[in-house]
Amino acid sequence: GRHGDDGRGVQWMRGGVAARARAALAVIAMSSDPQPFEETTEYANYFITYGYLYHQKQMLEDHARMVSYRDAILQNRARFEGATVLDVGTGSGVLAIWAAQAGARKVYAVEATEAAIFAKQMVEHNGLSSVIEVLRCKVEDAVLPEQVDIIVSEWMGYLLVRESMLDSVIYARDKWLRKGGALYPSTATIYLAPIRSPLLEDRRGQLEQTMGEWETFAEYMRSEHGISVDCLQGAYADEHVSYLLRTAQWQSLDASAVMGAPAPWWTLDVGTVTVEELKAGMRAPFACAVTEAGRAQAVAAWFDVSFDGSPDAPAAHPVLLSTAPACGYTHWGQQVLLLGQDVDCQPGDVFCGHAAITRQPKNERTLFVDLAYRLERRGEVVAAFPPPARAGKAPADAAEGKRPGAPQETLRYAVD
Repeated sequence: GRHGDDGRGVQWMRGGVAARARAALAVIAMSSDPQPFEETTEYANYFITYGYLYHQKQMLEDHARMVSYRDAILQNRARFEGATVLDVGTGSGVLAIWAAQAGARKVYAVEATEAAIFAKQMVEHNGLSSVIEVLRCKVEDAVLPEQVDIIVSEWMGYLLVRESMLDSVIYARDKWLRKGGALYPSTATIYLAPIRSPLLEDRRGQLEQTMGEWETFAEYMRSEHGISVDCLQGAYADEHVSYLLRTAQWQSLDASAVMGAPAPWWTLDVGTVTVEELKAGMRAPFACAVTEAGRAQAVAAWFDVSFDGSPDAPAAHPVLLSTAPACGYTHWGQQVLLLGQDVDCQPGDVFCGHAAITRQPKNERTLFVDLAYRLERRGEVVAAFPPPARAGKAPADAAEGKRPGAPQETLRYAVD
């Protein structure tokens, strides 16, 4: 998965990586002429980070990720033998190497970043140069001499679709995959579930401390400089509410945090989904049967992907890669959406509502999640956002993106 940090709160864009990104942006700022891809803002803001072994190593150390892709390819050798394969975003080249080891006749390994250099070294080092051709370019710019039988790609980001790399896989599918060909993975599903999370109390405490510090600052401005900044207090509070409570949080949850049956919220078929559908966003209701008593403080979201092949070329040995808490650590973890309040749950309750995932207009590789929820107990609503008094049609409308003029209708989270 192509992500902005390593999921453990450690920014990997640091030191030389950050310096090179700044240098790339500086070159962009100085020139109005058409630039090579490596000098574009997109490259500096996104692609450049994948040229570093630090990030490639992080993904290679994800055991669940590696085993799932390895088994999906090597245990379906009959589908790969003699096949032509396209690896979209090959990174260090591992998926391409497995495809060659599974008997592929030819593998085209496409990588837009300097990681292509490492992929070429890996291919040569493993004695597969006669089978694997590494192409350093965006897949949208790749020119292949033939159609391919299989496309393999590890395109998933946080919440499945962050970073929008699936767009590139769809482009490759429509241009280069022969009729009846297979994609690995082939389908994906996003799940939602209510969870216990000590993070809510922690973030509330941080918010209280932050606003206390503002009061001290405001008094200093009055007493020392004779200027009132009280007019800015609301904006300052909004900034910190957005950051502390309305930004999705990466967590590696224990299965015991989940308080109900996860709801399969959204499923997409990699073989048929279009870029237009992804840009339009995902909107659907959800319902989770609560199985444990306690206080829910958040909703967790995660995904799984399946390697089933295609209807014309089904995988003999299907493989499922899950990022659920019950399945242990992956570098994708889970995305935690803090509710802002404790919701007292009892077994038999239904935690339900509507959710929407859309792309942020200012950066389409990042996301917004809009959430409206309610807790039903024996047919009665005992907790909800928006509250029943002003809900009206809100739970049904909330996921439709109808936010102008009514920001209270949903809880909106940034997935940056």
